[in-house]
Amino acid sequence: MSTLVTLPKPGKTTSNKRSVATLPSFSSWVDNLFDPSFGTEFLSNFNTGITAPAVNIKETNDAFHLELAIPGMKKSDFDINIENKILTISSEVKTHDEEKNENYTRREFGYSSFKRTFTLPDTVESDKIKATYEDGILEVNLPKRDEAKQKPAKRIEVS
Repeated sequence: MSTLVTLPKPGKTTSNKRSVATLPSFSSWVDNLFDPSFGTEFLSNFNTGITAPAVNIKETNDAFHLELAIPGMKKSDFDINIENKILTISSEVKTHDEEKNENYTRREFGYSSFKRTFTLPDTVESDKIKATYEDGILEVNLPKRDEAKQKPAKRIEVS
């Protein structure tokens, strides 16, 4: 919590009245509960296995392009779906490694997952969406419908 109790310094006398330390208000405690960093101070050295990959979104005349930075994965690790104009990109990877030796057994395991969702505009041709994965970058190409593509300027002659 960010609000501390204020106490008088030792050896200082105030008045004859008894001084009461100021306690934080109830509303400040409630505010701290909704603080995004509340409770995460002790987790800074631990891998929680939940990360959201960085995403770049570019729009061209013909399509939207998503680039997600997701290193260390395989193409088969991704699950990409479209339902009701919602594009969902997710992955769940579990690892288990065990080494048995005469004097010891070493076991390591890991789990990581993510899920990103994007609301697609009506202008996307959902049947033609393609995805590629290379060098840790997942690229998703969302082509636009022909009627949504910007047409070149046309000059109209006056008669």
